[in-house]
Amino acid sequence: MCSASLARSQAAAKSLVAAGADVHRGSLEDLESLRSGAAAADGVIHTAFIHDFANYEPAAEADRRAITTLGDALAGSARPLIVTSGTLLAQRQGSLATEEDAPHASFPRKSEEAVIALAARGVRASVLRLPPSVHGNGDHGFVPHLISVAREKGVSAFIGDGLNRWPAVHRLDAAHLYRLVLEKSSGGATHPGVADEGVSTREIAEVIGRHLNVPVVGKSREEAADHFGWIALFFGIDGPASSALTQQRLGWRPVQPGLIADLNAEHYFEHTADAVPLHG
Repeated sequence: MCSASLARSQAAAKSLVAAGADVHRGSLEDLESLRSGAAAADGVIHTAFIHDFANYEPAAEADRRAITTLGDALAGSARPLIVTSGTLLAQRQGSLATEEDAPHASFPRKSEEAVIALAARGVRASVLRLPPSVHGNGDHGFVPHLISVAREKGVSAFIGDGLNRWPAVHRLDAAHLYRLVLEKSSGGATHPGVADEGVSTREIAEVIGRHLNVPVVGKSREEAADHFGWIALFFGIDGPASSALTQQRLGWRPVQPGLIADLNAEHYFEHTADAVPLHG
């Protein structure tokens, strides 16, 4: 199967070629490049987002426009569109979120609403919700950022009592789910890509502290913003999630190591200094 990936820079294009993918030049804000790429594709997987948390609403609007453009190009065909969302956006925070839970209506990101609108028009669009930790060698997301904060501050911290939970999935299990959704999902469906339903943030902090040989401490919610910066908003959420229906419907079975086992495998602490931080 031939694949093409969107690249906005020469460095990104070189990485894609090295991985064996064709390159389609453009960006999320270049709607004509998205339209032409989708029109030539057998299916589209949308994983990009402008992670600028200081300007989140404009980033969310750019995402909505991109999704609508991709869907318009696929309209009238059976070609699938998979839009990536997040489990922390699910309505039922504090208890186990499922495929049936809607996203928070007040949250600025409207990617799932865009998918619902496309599906109502007959576009085979579906949502894949990723947990806050999509872990594995090469991770540049939330967990490496937490490790960087612990290195900088000299302590590994959690918020409150640290009993709030983060779901997680290994990147290879997530990649397998994307393929299954591409091949099997019907329009309008939501699929959480969750292996660990909920790992306590205190346990995450303890593993980081042990590997960095720094103290593990609790921070109040008032102290958290100063200590963690923008990631405090996410690290303080209690957002366990289930993928039971997705596993049943698509035959997906996560088989890779869980988050804590992966954190104990050393690669996070060998490469963290080279991690690319999310924009905050």
